[in-house]
Amino acid sequence: MIRELDAAGAAAHLPDLADTLHACVEDGASVGFVMPFSPTGAEAFFRDSVLPSLARGGRVIWGAFDAGLLVGTVQLDLEMMPNQRHRAEVCKLLVRPSHRRRGIARALMQALLMRADAADRTLVTLDTRSGDGAQALYAACGFDVAGEIPGFALAPDGSDRRDATTYMYRNAPARAAP
Repeated sequence: MIRELDAAGAAAHLPDLADTLHACVEDGASVGFVMPFSPTGAEAFFRDSVLPSLARGGRVIWGAFDAGLLVGTVQLDLEMMPNQRHRAEVCKLLVRPSHRRRGIARALMQALLMRADAADRTLVTLDTRSGDGAQALYAACGFDVAGEIPGFALAPDGSDRRDATTYMYRNAPARAAP
């Protein structure tokens, strides 16, 4: 089940959100953090960055639930500069390693894209480590590659390796005239 969470709902699921992020980074996900990465650090990210943005309406977050356990999440960042009010950004698509390959990430992305469309965000952008499986998922969701930046992010394993990042975008489907 995919459910949009308000700030109070996200706060209520803070331990599960943090555990999901931590599990994904430990599994090698390139989502901005490097090992060593503690569960406390994962919780601080949601508490100090995500929850305030949710509370002021600048971000939307969804949870994917399996038997009451949050097993996946994604965020839509709506806080853009004045000349970018037509745009939004996908952030932190995460699915627990134990729950991957079940269509959860695709369902989360579908909810996000419907919300972006409802918010009249005609351009949705994201970045992903080049070559990751997520890149194929994004392409299947209608995202096109804008370009690649080599050596963009440190590897999540904490080594000195620098991974390339691919920037992708999706223009909203044309709407029928009224």
